[in-house]
Amino acid sequence: MSKSIIIKKNGGPEVLRLEEVKVGSPGPNEIKVTNKAIGLNYIDTYHRSGLYPVQLPSGIGLEAAGKVEEVGSNVKEFNKGDNIAYASTPLGAYSQERIIPSKISVKVPEGVSHELAATLMTKGLTTNYLLTKTYQLKAGETILFHAAAGGVGQIFAQWANSIGAKVIGTVGSDEKIKIANENGYSHVINYTKHDFVKEVMNITKNEGVSAVFDGVGKKTFQGSLACLKTRGMMVSFGNASGPLEPVNVPKEIQPKGLYLTRPSIAQYFTNRKELQAGADTVFEKVKFGKIKIKISKKYKLEDAKQAHEDLEARKLMGPAILIP
Repeated sequence: MSKSIIIKKNGGPEVLRLEEVKVGSPGPNEIKVTNKAIGLNYIDTYHRSGLYPVQLPSGIGLEAAGKVEEVGSNVKEFNKGDNIAYASTPLGAYSQERIIPSKISVKVPEGVSHELAATLMTKGLTTNYLLTKTYQLKAGETILFHAAAGGVGQIFAQWANSIGAKVIGTVGSDEKIKIANENGYSHVINYTKHDFVKEVMNITKNEGVSAVFDGVGKKTFQGSLACLKTRGMMVSFGNASGPLEPVNVPKEIQPKGLYLTRPSIAQYFTNRKELQAGADTVFEKVKFGKIKIKISKKYKLEDAKQAHEDLEARKLMGPAILIP
């Protein structure tokens, strides 16, 4: 028997339950995996709370890294013992063992640990599509990223710097300013104390930024639009502070001819070939020191409730993982 976190109803962190489950053998296009490290992501709280509805009862978690234990009869890309990572539905990464479709998995190269790989799939691939696909960042541009001290934020600034861009970041507390600075933000604004729109316009000499990358949502959305220059792009990819209100296009988008997009990983990595290529780019940047990851906290699988409480209270100072 394997242990997994199961949710039988939506609600707060208290609905996360550690249960024993039977894990059989993989189907023809599946692999059986022993998870060694599990990525903790804010989207997990959306699945738990019901903001993003899932059919209950359900496992939870999208991201993990581990070893292949068994492969299905049609699987050619993987062998028993391979190190792999994944970040996709079906939910259920909060587990010791599980069966997953082989198409959602990528091989992890030597030199990248399971713990590191478990922090890189969602956050690294998110940064990849944000900066190379959703908005093709160019050297010399100035952009704005919210939640600069978070898991994606730390990777984002390092990646943007490697392109030659300048990144302004916002954080929710003074203690997070140092973390953001260490990861390469040219300016860091505590938006709970300062008007980030005013600060951004001062920094850019009232020109505004080319693009805003906003995973915070409700608290920052309107201000983000105000920070954009004419024909700037608003990239809304999350809502950690709450769901967004409907957008008034004539009032909010039309005056400056803005672009607005709401992307996700699934839209940019649509098959295993794209997924492996995207992951390889992330792993390469890590191996060659373009991106450095510091895991902020490790929790035991049975402490998933505490992990969610810390995540929602914004206590985590970067990527965190669960250890099965």
